[in-house]
Formats: sequence, C-alpha cells, structure tokens
Amino acid sequence: MAAANRYLQDVYLPAFNAEFAQPAPEDGSAFVPWVGGRLDDILCEQYERTVGADNCVRFENLILQILADRHRCHYVKAKVSVLRHAAGNLSIRHGPRTLASTQKGALITEPVEQAA
Repeated sequence: MAAANRYLQDVYLPAFNAEFAQPAPEDGSAFVPWVGGRLDDILCEQYERTVGADNCVRFENLILQILADRHRCHYVKAKVSVLRHAAGNLSIRHGPRTLASTQKGALITEPVEQAA
C-alpha cells in the first residue's frame, strides 16, 4: 500500500498534471460570493405543517401561535414550513415570508427579515 501511494504521488500525478493541466484563461478566482438568499434558511431542517383553527402550529412539544400581520388576518388551514436552524432557533415560513421566529424559546417581536 505504501509503495502504491508513493508511485501515485511521485510518478502518476506529475505525469497526469503535465499532460492534462491547462493554464487559466483569465486572472483571478473562479469562486464567486453566494447571492441566492440566506444560507441559514437553506441549511436547516424543514418541516411542513398545516395551521390549526386556533392559528397555531404544533411542532414537537411546542404550540407556536402565528400573529395577524398586514398580509393576512389569519393563516387557518394554510400550509407553512417550520424551520429548525443550526443555532436551535425556529422560524415559521409561508412561501417567501417569515411569519415568526424564535430564539432560545422566546418569540422575537421585532420585524423579521424577508427571504430573498
């Protein structure tokens, strides 16, 4: 195994790179910044729920109430997504709109940022 790894490192890889390596056609990096929205809303657990008649969503042992907003007076029977983020906080989303967000179990009352 050690001899095979040594052959790959010392003989095969230099020969492969000499035959197939191409110089970059332009200067700079091929990496670009992410512009597709908040990664925190993508890299999380997502669960679909239906809002109950009391305008609440049940998630695990929690009952999460959705407050009325300027878009709708209630979300009864609407399909929403409950997102559990890596930091442990929860968000309730209806389409691109964030309806509510929690941090360490407490409701965040200031306006939440809209998804891109």
